[in-house]
Amino acid sequence: MEFTEIKSSEDAFIAGYGDGGFRMGEGRFEGSMLITAEGFYPWRISIKEDINVDNLKPILEAKGVEIVIIGMGESMAFLPKDVRAAFQTKNIAVEAMDTGAAARTYNVLLQEGRKVSAALIAI
Repeated sequence: MEFTEIKSSEDAFIAGYGDGGFRMGEGRFEGSMLITAEGFYPWRISIKEDINVDNLKPILEAKGVEIVIIGMGESMAFLPKDVRAAFQTKNIAVEAMDTGAAARTYNVLLQEGRKVSAALIAI
């Protein structure tokens, strides 16, 4: 999967997750993903221990993000200190939770009109 542009607000919602991927808009996408206001990207992460500043750069470099939701797979864990610091430096709030909760939280924040991005490990 390459970058997929979000063309409408319906394309931005996570319509489903599980079985190793996500349903966004009319399509199903395999594997973990990063979601920004512009679109979504493949995220070559399968375990939470591999989350780092480098593989979160598309979100860190996106314009206008106010909050990032990180879905860490089946269970939540604390983010590495340098990851939290990178978001804090950009004045972006970051919340980590299991992927199911992250997908639901992302959708709620999106419906509220918040400038939200997400990094989701597929389950």
